[in-house]
Amino acid sequence: MSNPSGDPIDVSGDVRKSAHELGWHSVENDGEGNWRYALKRTREAAAACLAVGILANILVAIPLTTELVAPAHAQVIPKSLEQGGTDAALRERRNAWTVGIAGGQLSGTYMTLADELAQVLDDGDNLRVVPIVTYGAASNLDDLLYLRQVDVVMAQSDVFEYFRTQRKTRNLEQRIHYIIRLPVSEMHVLAGADIKSIEDLRGKKVSFGPAGSASSLTGTIVFQRLGVKVEQVLTDNPTALEKLKSGELAALVRVIGKPVGFFAQIPPNSGLHLVPIPFSKIFTDHYTLGEFSSQEYPTLVPQGEKIDTIAVPAVLAVFNWPKNTVRYRRVQRFTEALFTKWDKFMEPHRHPKWRDVNLAATVPGWTRWSVAEEMLNRTYPRVAEFQQKDPRAGEFWPSLKYQDRSVMDLTQEQRDALFRDFLQWRDKPGTTQR
Repeated sequence: MSNPSGDPIDVSGDVRKSAHELGWHSVENDGEGNWRYALKRTREAAAACLAVGILANILVAIPLTTELVAPAHAQVIPKSLEQGGTDAALRERRNAWTVGIAGGQLSGTYMTLADELAQVLDDGDNLRVVPIVTYGAASNLDDLLYLRQVDVVMAQSDVFEYFRTQRKTRNLEQRIHYIIRLPVSEMHVLAGADIKSIEDLRGKKVSFGPAGSASSLTGTIVFQRLGVKVEQVLTDNPTALEKLKSGELAALVRVIGKPVGFFAQIPPNSGLHLVPIPFSKIFTDHYTLGEFSSQEYPTLVPQGEKIDTIAVPAVLAVFNWPKNTVRYRRVQRFTEALFTKWDKFMEPHRHPKWRDVNLAATVPGWTRWSVAEEMLNRTYPRVAEFQQKDPRAGEFWPSLKYQDRSVMDLTQEQRDALFRDFLQWRDKPGTTQR
């Protein structure tokens, strides 16, 4: 079929031909009715030609499309997505060994640790770990007690004490246990150049993070113990940082494991710095001494200097479910995997805080969960041997960073001598417990 216009979908020539073959002349000669009929037939002819052109293009394109799509069928689909069955069977399989772990705020260290727990321990239908973003470490204990589908949480030791003494939660010691002690979280107080000490914040507006965050509880306790009354603000940290820069706030407080990008990414010459918090005997019950270095926060700490602060121990806490219940078996499998795969948390690409964890470390006022105690005894029997000999060994082994196998392989006499030296150092007047 010839096409004088060169347009692949131009049908004007065919329209003229059709009109001529039908004996059509002009509107004047044939009347309005003939013109409408001719227009209708012309449109039908145009549509038919257009359809033929489109069909031809599709037929030409099919082989090419097939070639482009074919390789995709060769890719491997994850088996977890291929599983079939009834809705009831799929629901049962997905939930049978799923453990929910409450981390904290998305930008916090605890949430990073929760995510890495999932990366290491997740084993499909055998064990699935689901990290949960929460208000923070302070409210996580509340979630463990009352929120459905929360099995394990990151919490802090002073939160436990607050629930026990202030909220007076019934049977807390029997209901909440811990799996391992986590690294401490340092109290960060960020302020402008005019604030030299915590005392300088008296009467000023200070953000303690959102309600339920670690800083909303620990920060409040620390300021109260220091006797420094401030105007407390509870707001999210990015907003607080902007208000600090504009002068609407005098400081912001975060209790979080160092180093954290929120502070490390503050540009140089920002006019901001970390305010020191002196450690004293008023903090010896639940807190310890911490510090910041210029290596950790080069834009906030002068080169070669260190800034003292307060740190609070943290725990991986679990609800003490009755044995042989569904929830008990889930967390049991989680705990067993945690101990057997512990070496994977020491890999270089994992968060550096994992290398500060001592599985044998005890937490004053808390009870280690029975499954964790059993795994510790089974995996590291010499640690258990020392703890049975003297309860204070719980402090001794963390100080040795027991992951060093050369220490674990000492003879009985060498271990006894080392432990005696530790006790002498511990009981020496003036020794600061950390």
